[in-house]
Amino acid sequence: MILSDTDSEHTEKWALGLANKGIEVGLFSFNKASYEWHTHPNITVFFEPEKRINAESTLTKLAYLKHVNVLKGIIKHFKPDVLHAHYATSYGLVGALSGFHPYIISSWGTDVMKFPNKNFVAKSILKYNFKAADILCATSETVKESIQRVIKKEVLVVPFGVDTDVFLPKKVKSLFAEEDFVLGSIKSLEELYNIDILIKSFAVLSKKYPRLKLLIAGEGSAKENLIKLTEKLNVTQAVVFAGRIPFNEISSYYNMIDVLVNISEYESFGVSVIEAMACEKPVIVTNVGGLKGIVKDESLGYKVDVRNETQTIAAIEELICDKVKYKQIAENSRKHVVTNYSWKMSLEQMTTIYKKIISTKASQREVIEK
Repeated sequence: MILSDTDSEHTEKWALGLANKGIEVGLFSFNKASYEWHTHPNITVFFEPEKRINAESTLTKLAYLKHVNVLKGIIKHFKPDVLHAHYATSYGLVGALSGFHPYIISSWGTDVMKFPNKNFVAKSILKYNFKAADILCATSETVKESIQRVIKKEVLVVPFGVDTDVFLPKKVKSLFAEEDFVLGSIKSLEELYNIDILIKSFAVLSKKYPRLKLLIAGEGSAKENLIKLTEKLNVTQAVVFAGRIPFNEISSYYNMIDVLVNISEYESFGVSVIEAMACEKPVIVTNVGGLKGIVKDESLGYKVDVRNETQTIAAIEELICDKVKYKQIAENSRKHVVTNYSWKMSLEQMTTIYKKIISTKASQREVIEK
């Protein structure tokens, strides 16, 4: 039984990945998926309300209490071997209060990097959830460190992973001309991702390199301001705002660009970075969180300081000008992802955890019965 947001591409990947391995998956979500991806015969959606349940405030977490009995009823009917909450706060809380074991919590990032810093109550809720879990998982070493600041408990790192059979270099029908050099950002359009710095850096370089283009894919609260910024800097004609890209089309968009620029304020992991790297696209990232763990050195891409326009411009220009370096980084990037961040590896790692915890609980029951 997976407790997770069905409108998330990560939930979609985990549920379908497990279902394709012959595992029966039940889904419990506080949000409704924007399209019906969960029609697989091994997947059953038990709870998915029409109206989104807001999970941002500490007080809202208490509203989840009324759904605990709903979950308990579903568990009684479905009889899962494992209960797995993806996201440590909302789903972690209802899972903890259900009292079901074996119970696993996977933390994704903001649930442990931001939520416990809100106040004492928030941290206490998170600690309670973690205490109830038999196993804690994290998407990166950065997230693991954040968990261990809340509770001293073993944490297993299981990356989201990338399907390298889908995310790979390939010819696609592009929005750009073949002679264009395209920078890309495939993120939500929110302030913390510093897309304004990318636009400013692009505006400086576009005066020197007339074939330079910029693709900005995603939606978010900063979109209107970003569009206005391109108008102010007179680069509107060279920038494409592509909107939100369906997950099954994202790999094609990576193959339209030459360099991915992900210069976030912070990043728990950096899925878009490893997706781009799998497509043999060099990346420029900020030296923070999970990003610095992925891009370990300049053989895999460039790291810049947060909101440092000068460093960002220099990194972009080097990739434009040094074709040999560009090719080396591109080839190294895919090899690095295939070796360290393969989706098949992540899925196998998680199913191994499931088998081990089921076996352990079965052994414990046998001892008790004897």
